[in-house]
Amino acid sequence: MNVRKFTASTSRGAWSLVREALGPDAVILSNRAIDGGVEILALAGEDMASLAEPMVERAAISETTLASLVPHHKPTQPAPLALTSKAADTAPASDRVEISTAELNNMMSEIRSMRGMLEIQLSELAWNDPQKREPVKSTALREMLAAGFSASLARYLIARLPAGASNQSGMDWIKSILTRNLTTIGDENEILEKGGVYALVGPTGVGKTTTTAKLAARCVMRHGPSKLALITTDGYRIGGYEQLRIYGKILGVMVHSVKDEADLRIALDELKGKHTVLIDTVGVSQRDQMVADQIAMLAGAGDQVKRLLCLNATSTGETLNEVVRSYMGDGLAGCILTKLDEAATIGSALDVVIRQKLNLYYVANGQRVPEDLHVANQQYLVDRAFKLKRETAPFQLGDAEIPAVMANTVRAMNDKSLREVILG
Repeated sequence: MNVRKFTASTSRGAWSLVREALGPDAVILSNRAIDGGVEILALAGEDMASLAEPMVERAAISETTLASLVPHHKPTQPAPLALTSKAADTAPASDRVEISTAELNNMMSEIRSMRGMLEIQLSELAWNDPQKREPVKSTALREMLAAGFSASLARYLIARLPAGASNQSGMDWIKSILTRNLTTIGDENEILEKGGVYALVGPTGVGKTTTTAKLAARCVMRHGPSKLALITTDGYRIGGYEQLRIYGKILGVMVHSVKDEADLRIALDELKGKHTVLIDTVGVSQRDQMVADQIAMLAGAGDQVKRLLCLNATSTGETLNEVVRSYMGDGLAGCILTKLDEAATIGSALDVVIRQKLNLYYVANGQRVPEDLHVANQQYLVDRAFKLKRETAPFQLGDAEIPAVMANTVRAMNDKSLREVILG
């Protein structure tokens, strides 16, 4: 079996290359947009026939479907089908095969199932040879996966690794791309000097109240307690208000409790003379309808409220991505990575920040107030991501496992968030 790759500036040009090389019976396995054109994976018709036979058992494809896909295949027992297809009316009566709507649906389902399996299987095959022929890319891939970055982002970057790179220069290039795409505030003046109204939002247990206290302490050290006000919307957790009130008492700052949009409007109007107002919100699961209600409440209080999303660095990339989508609303001012000290890997968190183009303000790495809060530094975070991979050795992928993992990214390569990664 010989899977061929064809690239051209247009779809028409790529199709022409396929026909010239493999003939009119060529089978198109996949096509996708790439930088500067279109890429098609194709298989010769005779190779498709040889591949389809062993796939029958894996995909449970019926004889009828297989016969329609592979012209040389002979069904073992032709089965008569019920008449409903109008297309059959055009065939001679002696050769007419009438197919019901249910059979057509089953056939299409089997074709889609087979296509998905073929894409994954052929993608696995496509990843076997490069591991041997391109050891630098293979090394970079293992490093990124071990650091917690997603397989799709890893695949996207190593496919664009500069030609002739060594292991060291290749990793340096990847780190530079990740660093360039990780947006941070640079210094604390974004909050401490400009001031404003900031609401910390996020799921339950992510550390919003402690992070609010850390920010509050920094504001007090810079401007004094008279310039700061604290608000809590957390009327659900037992002791939620009390926890923030204790922090406020230590800092000499009054804590105001609000229960709805009207209360929040009144409180913000009374506190408009303050340099900085920090709002600690109730934690809500990203799948809860209350997230939308919370976003609406903060938006209804005026456009001066900027939302900072707290992201738990110990969560998986899939969970973090879901959290961001749920809390995005009409836009986030930025995010704060919490529990950095508890995370075995942080690549997944950085991956999500890069994909979602979030502005990373701070990272939190402990419970101490205000010590365990630091302005985000791109280079430090990327370097830390790759150093932490030492802790994940028992869970790292072997060479034989990588093709199977990478095969599942075949449909993710057109993800808009990947196409927007800045390479140069």
